[in-house]
Amino acid sequence: MDTLKSLLEEMEQEAQTTEKMLSRIPDDKYQWKPHAKSMTIEQLSTHIAELPTWVTITLNTDELDFATVPYEPKKVSGTADLLKLFEDSLADGYSNLQKADISTFDKIWTLRNGEQILNQRTKAEVIRMTYCQIVHHRAQLGVYLRLLDIPIPGSYGPSADEQGF
Repeated sequence: MDTLKSLLEEMEQEAQTTEKMLSRIPDDKYQWKPHAKSMTIEQLSTHIAELPTWVTITLNTDELDFATVPYEPKKVSGTADLLKLFEDSLADGYSNLQKADISTFDKIWTLRNGEQILNQRTKAEVIRMTYCQIVHHRAQLGVYLRLLDIPIPGSYGPSADEQGF
């Protein structure tokens, strides 16, 4: 299987699980967080919903510098807005990946904050890292939902909630 086809299929598969997880968030829990050092559900879930756009950023730039382009998280007013943000982000990332020039996948992409280099990898590796970030933060969200006693959807098979435990 070629790299592009594999990345497209993985994006589709992870999107299904991500959408199920995001859809479980009750509208009245967006300001909740499990610990003072944790993000709120709103911060965490909007970050998850925006992450597919990092595929576009990676493909169309050679770097992202937080010193010159500070992160401005989107605001959502509830789960319907969140799912729309995710749908739009996914469409953006997926369409850009579909038309990607695979000859650029080995080109180095840099994440920095001014002179400080935070990460430097090939564009293909950054796209995979983006997927890993989605899965990582989705798992965090799963812990949040579990602490709120909200049933968790399965990711790669049925969850304990779906099996009736």
